[in-house]
Amino acid sequence: MNIQTQSKSAVDPIKLEKLAEVAVKVGLQLQHGQDLIITAPIAALPLVRLITKHAYMAGAGLVTAFYADEVTTLARYAHAPDDSFDKASGWLYEGMARAFAGGAARLAIAGDNPMLLADQDPAKVARANKANSMAYKPALEKISNFDINWNIVSYPNPSWAKVVFPDLPEEEAVFKLAEAIFAASRVDLADPVAAWAAHNTTLRSRSDWLNGERFEALHFTGPGTDLRVGLADGHEWHGGASTAKNGITCNPNIPTEEVFTTPHALKVEGHVSSTKPLSHQGTLIDEIQVRFEGGRIVEAKASKGEAVLNKVLDTDDGARRLGEVALVPHSSPISKSGILFYNTLFDENASCHIALGQCYSKCFLDGASLSQEQITAQGGNSSLIHIDWMIGSDKVDIDGIKPDGSKVPVMRKGEWA
Repeated sequence: MNIQTQSKSAVDPIKLEKLAEVAVKVGLQLQHGQDLIITAPIAALPLVRLITKHAYMAGAGLVTAFYADEVTTLARYAHAPDDSFDKASGWLYEGMARAFAGGAARLAIAGDNPMLLADQDPAKVARANKANSMAYKPALEKISNFDINWNIVSYPNPSWAKVVFPDLPEEEAVFKLAEAIFAASRVDLADPVAAWAAHNTTLRSRSDWLNGERFEALHFTGPGTDLRVGLADGHEWHGGASTAKNGITCNPNIPTEEVFTTPHALKVEGHVSSTKPLSHQGTLIDEIQVRFEGGRIVEAKASKGEAVLNKVLDTDDGARRLGEVALVPHSSPISKSGILFYNTLFDENASCHIALGQCYSKCFLDGASLSQEQITAQGGNSSLIHIDWMIGSDKVDIDGIKPDGSKVPVMRKGEWA
């Protein structure tokens, strides 16, 4: 197969070079002597090579890349014995955790086929995901607690492109997805680094306003949605660039249009409906409807992927509680593109969203100094998973609720009020 040849010809090399530069200079702000661990689909090799080059140009100590391959992933489901699906490469994740503890940075390239496992046994998919989540926890904690500078960018893998643009020839689909990635990542502009600095300033102004209001809760209302999300005690809003515990300011997600904080794990009430499909580990979960009582999902439905959704919710107790709430205007560039990416990194930036599972300790006042016990006491959730799904649209209103019960308009019809 000539996947690499087709991808290379369909992807603008100048913009791809800019994306690599932005990943290193904006996404990571990689420091002289700092090691870097990269994970990527094997189809993203052209971007990995460019990022590696720019990392060494920035003074990286050692760059190490790990690759995933769709064919070998499917081979496991076709031929592996049943007990294989309860195993994961814990040795690898323990090594990553040691590297992060030693100061290494983390960069993930997203681009897997979102429907890769759609035809596989949901029970096996769930078991493999749970085993992987348990093994990954030592490394994930270093990332979710912002111990390190980290970043996610994307590459237009041909199999992903064909899901997004199923009616186009492969090369044209790759081209269109690449251009959409470049636009959302602001690397189609003359000076992407300066554009990101300006964008970060805008996001910071939104989070500063929310932090000044000190809301006790957010109330979402819209079709199929009447949801009160209590906010954690001492919560703090963030958006755009964030400073990790190692003192390095990074942009974890490229692209990003959100401002986000930590909900109170015990104080979410009501029902909510998804406004976009969720692509999770190769399964499409659509038209999600859940009901919360005391912060916990007590009822969950979906028109597609319901079995997988319920398996996810059974991962652990924290999987049925929220770890993040994020606000995104409906007029965001990704929403205006009209493209459903089937990729959370993009789709979450087209819509307000919530996340099941692990909270970010960063989203607390003085979060770097809080113990896990203190975070839990203030309402922070703990889980093996962190899965974002979209609940915003141009039909959803959001009010901020003050401690005295008064309401302040935050969003009307999906736009900042």
